[in-house]
Amino acid sequence: MKTMKNWLLTGLLFMIVSTAFSQNKITGTITDGALSLPGANAAVKGSSDAGSSDFDGKFTITTSATSGQVVVSYLGYESKTISFTVANGGTANLGVITLSANSNELSEIVVKSSTVDIAKDRKTPVAVSTIKAAEIQEKLGSQEFPEILKNTPSVYTTKAGGGFGDSRISIRGFDQKNIAVMINGMPVNDMEGGTVYWSNWAGLSDVTSAMQVQRGLGSSKLAIASVGGTINILTKASDLKEGGSVSTSFGNDNYIKSQVSYSTGKLSSGLSASVLYSHTQGDGYVDGTKFNGDNYYIGLGYATKDNKHDFQFTFTGAPQWHNQRTSNITLETYQKYGTATDPNIKYNSDWGLLNGKEFNIRRNYYHKPVASLNWDYKINETTKLSTIAYASFGRGGGTNGTGGIQGSNYANAKLRTADGLVDYDKIVAYNSGQPVTLAGATTPITRTPNAAGQYQNTSSSAGTGAGISQISSINSHNWYGAIINLDKKLGQYFTLDAGIDVRGYKGLHYQNINNLLGADNYLDNFNVNSPNRVLTQTNSVYPSWNPFKSTSGEEKINFNNDGDVNWYGAFTQLEYSNDNLTAFIQGAISQQGFKRVDYFKYASSDPLSSTDYENILGGNVKGGANYNINEHHNVFVNAGYYSKQPFFNAVYPGNASIVNPLLTNEKILGLEAGYGFRSGIFNANVNVYRTSWKDRNLRITDTRTTNTGGYFDYTGITEVHTGIELEGTARVMDKLKINAMFSMGDWEYEGEANATTYDNQNNVVESALLYLDKVKVGDAAQLTASLGATYEVLTRLNVDATYNYNEKLYAFLNPNSFTAADNKGALELPSYGLVDAGISYKWLVGRTKANSVNFRLNVNNLFDTVYIAESKTNNFASDNLPVAAGQPAGSNGTYASNGLVYRGIATNNAVFFGFGRTWNFSLRYDF
Repeated sequence: MKTMKNWLLTGLLFMIVSTAFSQNKITGTITDGALSLPGANAAVKGSSDAGSSDFDGKFTITTSATSGQVVVSYLGYESKTISFTVANGGTANLGVITLSANSNELSEIVVKSSTVDIAKDRKTPVAVSTIKAAEIQEKLGSQEFPEILKNTPSVYTTKAGGGFGDSRISIRGFDQKNIAVMINGMPVNDMEGGTVYWSNWAGLSDVTSAMQVQRGLGSSKLAIASVGGTINILTKASDLKEGGSVSTSFGNDNYIKSQVSYSTGKLSSGLSASVLYSHTQGDGYVDGTKFNGDNYYIGLGYATKDNKHDFQFTFTGAPQWHNQRTSNITLETYQKYGTATDPNIKYNSDWGLLNGKEFNIRRNYYHKPVASLNWDYKINETTKLSTIAYASFGRGGGTNGTGGIQGSNYANAKLRTADGLVDYDKIVAYNSGQPVTLAGATTPITRTPNAAGQYQNTSSSAGTGAGISQISSINSHNWYGAIINLDKKLGQYFTLDAGIDVRGYKGLHYQNINNLLGADNYLDNFNVNSPNRVLTQTNSVYPSWNPFKSTSGEEKINFNNDGDVNWYGAFTQLEYSNDNLTAFIQGAISQQGFKRVDYFKYASSDPLSSTDYENILGGNVKGGANYNINEHHNVFVNAGYYSKQPFFNAVYPGNASIVNPLLTNEKILGLEAGYGFRSGIFNANVNVYRTSWKDRNLRITDTRTTNTGGYFDYTGITEVHTGIELEGTARVMDKLKINAMFSMGDWEYEGEANATTYDNQNNVVESALLYLDKVKVGDAAQLTASLGATYEVLTRLNVDATYNYNEKLYAFLNPNSFTAADNKGALELPSYGLVDAGISYKWLVGRTKANSVNFRLNVNNLFDTVYIAESKTNNFASDNLPVAAGQPAGSNGTYASNGLVYRGIATNNAVFFGFGRTWNFSLRYDF
């Protein structure tokens, strides 16, 4: 009996112990709605039981608890809490857990600053797309930085002429001068003209942690002109986790890039540091477009132990030079150096050979380092102060040809070889007094020296004695700024932000000589304070690594002026947020002061040699609301009005110091609504918008060879842009992910506008009234779509492909086509579709498999599609051919009737083709 009792007691004790210490399991899969999130954390609340997700996002937690809550978290996403119950010894599968992106994604990774206005998913009522570093690092390859956005709704990117960093981007039909580009909350659009030259930021792809595109008015609190949208770029932080990478890549046309980076991680002292260096070079896809660029990044951080203060210092720059293709080239010229059906899309009319080596008279060289200091001060639990102080010093410019030989500039057919190259040896021969024969001439010509027996070049393109030189147009600058924002929580639901934005900018504009091309000297007679100067100094066409390089010692020609811009702004925002409803209202005001100082055009005693500041007030007001109907559905609306100050060249038109008597602010009214859907396997967004833009001022370069260095000034333009956007992602199965996008716009001019054409000496060539009503806005496809897929063939071996389609692409606003009320409108270019594909593999190495070797192959335009990416002219196949004097119009027939068309486009149109097939292979070691 006693033995039986012992057995019963032992059995009962065993059951109690087994119950108390049974090993239950909790499983699930963590995603962002489309992609798995490896390395996400899942923990049982109130215990140490936890697990992390694998490469497929799957996790397992072993626990003795039979009920409770699991907290799922991942950097850059909102945490989620899920209740569970599990039988003893059993398994509870929580299924697919979808995390929503958090605005802190970037403030955690980069700068903990409330001045960085990142939109929150299902909270901020704006149309937004976010691209993370992994995608940029993997898919960009040898493409231009903006091209990573080409599968984003209402975004159109092209490589323009095809030089390194010469690409451009449009959002909702607005060019990049009217898209606010922000780096860590710091505005980088040029303060005189709003321009963004991506060649100056060629290294951004190396240091970007994430990039967010906010289409439309965006969420920025600053009084910035985000007419088309805002591109927020967030760079690597100094407090990234410890580790680094070494990589190399190579591709078509001798492209090669090397990179090394390292981060210390946050040390126990609170200090941290990150550094990166890369070098890129290649021959360029387009003929004669060699390039060479470097990129450096230094990030230093310090956080106090009480986490009240966080300091982040960054210093980055990308000195580079690249040869360009800037002259307009007609379709018939591409055909001339190819065939009628297979035009030579790589043809470049700006380059040739000089002493047997590649020489291009058009080159861009620049170094624009930027330093910024971010200070985030957590005053208390409800109050935070964020400050950015920054400075930028740009040095460099772009080269061109000036002068001529018997009235022909360097781009004239008379100075070309049989294969279409510029005959630079012939130019040197003429400039140095040797006899040369121009095309069509029967006898050689010899240049006559001046009275001193010298061969002297000038900037005049007429006459036999001008000569041809390579000169630079310098656009250097000194730029300082600071942004301060106070973030205050007012109770449980309200947050108030208020701050100031102060900037100062000095642009240094002049020309200098780079290469006399065989001449003895150069005669400049455009400085009224020192006329008829004979100059011999030539200047380098390579970027200076010294960001503080003085320009005072350089000999300047043709023009020399400064553009000073002061900016004083204030802003505020009130936000309401509860579980389902987020709403905000913003207001901002700014005063911009524009001053022009001219050292050549006016005598130093003339009051116009240095103007007073022309101060112009502007600002904006905007608001919106987002409502989460439930965990799957949300809707939002926003509206805003901008009174935008015009650019510097509209304040002082014609590069003169007379203030525009018709000066007025540009007016932008934006309206937008959207719907979002989120689930474990499918995410989707739908947006509709309308943006009207009145009293727009616009200046563009006249790239016609008949007006080299000239430009157009447009005033009084009105545009109305409406459209719809859709985008979605889906996880069809564990290994297959699909993403798609569709956008369709209706972008038109409204009413009439004025155009004035200037030559390279700022003389008025002609003025015209433009009849633009209902003309389509050009230079960006109004219908875009893409469909992409990623499939995991084997563990960590992925293949992906994306088809991108563009339609309703119209030619740019060329004034010659709209001077008649019955004009034919904008020329529509042929639609096109491109396929990009890639394959990547991640090989885990090291004892703990914590390091990896990454392989990636990108092939862009896989099927080598030939397509026209943009046109600068609006000539139709039904237009009549030119006729001789006295002949009736139309007597020679039309371009179509004479067979002078290419895919339905008249061959006298000046266009740029997009690139054919390109490829890039990279190898990276992460440790």
